[in-house]
Amino acid sequence: MKKVVVIGGGAAGMVAASTAANMGNEVILLEKNDRLGKKLLITGKGRCNITNNCDIEELIENIPTNGKFLYSAFYTFTNEQVIDMFNSLGVKTKTERGKRVFPESDKAKDVVIALEKQLNQNNVKVIYNAKVDKIEQKNGHVNSVILSNKKTIQCDSVIVATGGVSYPRTGSTGDGYKFAKNFGHTIIKPTPSLIGLETIEDVKSLEKLALRNVEIRLIDKRGKCIYEDFGEMEFSNVGIEGPIIRSASCRMKSLENESYKIILDLKPALTEEVLDKRIQKDFKKYTNKKFENSLDDLLPKKLIPFIVNLSGIDSETVVHQISREQRKSLVSLLKGIEFNVKRYKPIDEAIVTSGGVKTNEINSSTMESKLVKGLYFAGEVIDVDAYTGGFNLQIAFSTGYVAGINC
Repeated sequence: MKKVVVIGGGAAGMVAASTAANMGNEVILLEKNDRLGKKLLITGKGRCNITNNCDIEELIENIPTNGKFLYSAFYTFTNEQVIDMFNSLGVKTKTERGKRVFPESDKAKDVVIALEKQLNQNNVKVIYNAKVDKIEQKNGHVNSVILSNKKTIQCDSVIVATGGVSYPRTGSTGDGYKFAKNFGHTIIKPTPSLIGLETIEDVKSLEKLALRNVEIRLIDKRGKCIYEDFGEMEFSNVGIEGPIIRSASCRMKSLENESYKIILDLKPALTEEVLDKRIQKDFKKYTNKKFENSLDDLLPKKLIPFIVNLSGIDSETVVHQISREQRKSLVSLLKGIEFNVKRYKPIDEAIVTSGGVKTNEINSSTMESKLVKGLYFAGEVIDVDAYTGGFNLQIAFSTGYVAGINC
């Protein structure tokens, strides 16, 4: 019987530990917090988007960073198997728009409870408040883990599932990068991914305004559209965020050498011609009102002063005095508001981290290090990240499972 130590009690670590134990190994799961699944509890705004019910090829397409590295893992432990696993643990699931899979209860805690149940079923020993200082090796093979209290745990394999550096309050403080680096692994610089953006434009007046059924385009400094999406977004006091903005952030390279802008279409279902007719209808209805009072049927109230200001039309102008050119300009504005990206919001607000242990130094079929025997990686510590929609948790579950069956 092998002795396996798993470092990190998140999604990847819990699945890795249960799987390794189910393979007949003695497994110890080390968690630095006083409870498991802290980050899981806040994913999907507390609802936990478990996976995405699309085919494997579509899963790969939704992973812009090193997606092909995950082919083997996704076919070894599929999204269907993830759903089956939770169903067998008593968590019924439902599929929503965009094939996103959630627990029927809409409670992330049910997901954590189910994974804890699986650990218990497989007799995994969990040690809480256990901070790892170092992983040691002898003759090119991992042989022990040293805790901060100087206690040494002898082992045959170690699975590093420590997460990235996003949401550090949940325990993700980049420990895994340090462990990997000590064995000569290359660490791709961690940057925020799935994160809100600060804009050059002042949007403080729009804070907490949520928009649905809008479309965005992400434009680079060469004027090329590199990403577009449809769905929901919202404004913060310093910029823009929400599902489609976070997914756009995945497509952005370093802001040190690149600049981006987001083009927002408030009315993607309408062509400019149809929108113009709609505005003409409203202007006819409010012909004797001031311009600032003529857009109530078209836009959220909180957005109107912002649009009026951008339009260049004096807010006091009576509607019947607005020229055809001004109206056409308003139509173009509603179909393409520009927001210039200033910077990412702080990395500790990112849903996931881009960067991590370089994938070509990890065996994609086993998740074992190519540099030292008995060292495995799972989850966000690896340089892979995806769009929103359950894809990042699928990465965690699949890589955790693969590490667990091979360690």
